Amino acid sequence: MPAPGWWNGDTPDSLRGGYEYCMAANIAYRSGLDRLKVENAPFPEVVSGRTKDFDLALAQITITPERSEVAEFSPPYLSSTLGVLIRDGAEIGEDDIRDVRIGVAEGTVGEEFVERRLKPTKPVTAFANDPEMVTALEEGGIDAVVHDTTILLAYPQKRENRVRLVGQYRTDQGYGALYPNGSLNKGELDRIVRQLIDDGTLTKLSAVYLGAAFGQDPAKIPYFTVDDGS
Repeated sequence: MPAPGWWNGDTPDSLRGGYEYCMAANIAYRSGLDRLKVENAPFPEVVSGRTKDFDLALAQITITPERSEVAEFSPPYLSSTLGVLIRDGAEIGEDDIRDVRIGVAEGTVGEEFVERRLKPTKPVTAFANDPEMVTALEEGGIDAVVHDTTILLAYPQKRENRVRLVGQYRTDQGYGALYPNGSLNKGELDRIVRQLIDDGTLTKLSAVYLGAAFGQDPAKIPYFTVDDGS
C-alpha cells in the first residue's frame, strides 16, 4: 500500500474500499467469518514464501511457476500485462526502450521480464515500493518504469499527467490469491474465488474500483513486442 483502486488507503487501519479489499471481505463473509484482518507485508517476502501466519495474500500477485514452488495459488481472477510508464513529454517507444534507464518493483514479474527478456543496455534500478519508483521517474532518476499495467494505470491522473502510459507487454499470465504452502483452506477458498468470478461479483468490483482508478481503458494501450516476437 498504497495501491490505488486495489487497496484504497495508506495503512491497514485507513482502508476504505478497493477491488482486492472488497474481494477479501467477500471471501471472509462467504467463509462464515464476521471480520477481516488486514496486515501489510513486503511483497518480496510474500511471494518468496517467507511470510507466515496468514490465510491468503492479495497484492496483484502474478501466478508463476517459481512462486508456485514456495506457495499455492487460487484460480486466476484477472489477466496481467506489463505497462511502460514514462515522463510526459518524453518520447520512448518499443524500439528504444532498451537504451534508457528502467525502474522496476523489487521481486516482481516486471523485474524478471526486464532482466531476462528486455535485456536493457543500461543498469536497471529496483525499488521497494511503487510511489518511490514513480517519484524517481518524475524527478529524472530513471527514464521509464516497467510494472503491472493495472497498477500503473492509476498514476497519470493521480500525478496530474506528469507521467503517461505508452505501451504494454503481454505476459499470458494472471493474478491469483496466494496461500501458504500446504494450506488446509485452499479447497474452500478456491471454491469461493470461482464463485466470485462466476456470479459477476469481481466484474462489478472492477467497474466500481478499477475503472475509477484507471481513468482509461487498458485494452486501448498499444502492445509492445520484444525481438523474440512475443
